Amino acid sequence: MTGDTKPRVVAGKLWAGGGATALVAALAAIVVVLIARGLFDVPVLAPEGEGAWGGVGTVAYAVGAALVALAATGLLHLLLISTPRAKSFFVSIMLLVTAIAVVIPLGLDADRGARFATAAGNLLIGLVITSTLSGVAGAAVRAGRPVR
Repeated sequence: MTGDTKPRVVAGKLWAGGGATALVAALAAIVVVLIARGLFDVPVLAPEGEGAWGGVGTVAYAVGAALVALAATGLLHLLLISTPRAKSFFVSIMLLVTAIAVVIPLGLDADRGARFATAAGNLLIGLVITSTLSGVAGAAVRAGRPVR
């Protein structure tokens, strides 16, 4: 028997944190839409003329952000149970996914303001999800039994 211990993931705590992160991500998406449309009169993922709250586009953006947070929680769980230095890999993967989410709208054939607002919103949401779940990972991992 060695003195090494295998950490264990407290799945309930991890997924509760993931659910809370999904709510925070959805709210961040709504804030992005309110700032872009309400303050700068720039559309984000939906046609103009819907007002500051938008329409289905705002709901889809918020639900999409929540779903990304839940998918990221699944990725984090998989990494925690299978990978050494899981938090480092998680942060690296999420930063690269966030970079992709920022670059994609910049290449679209749309109004410049809408492209930049969507890219900035995606950056904010990606960073919120990454930082929040990174903190959740620390709280959801406990020292386990000695490895035999």
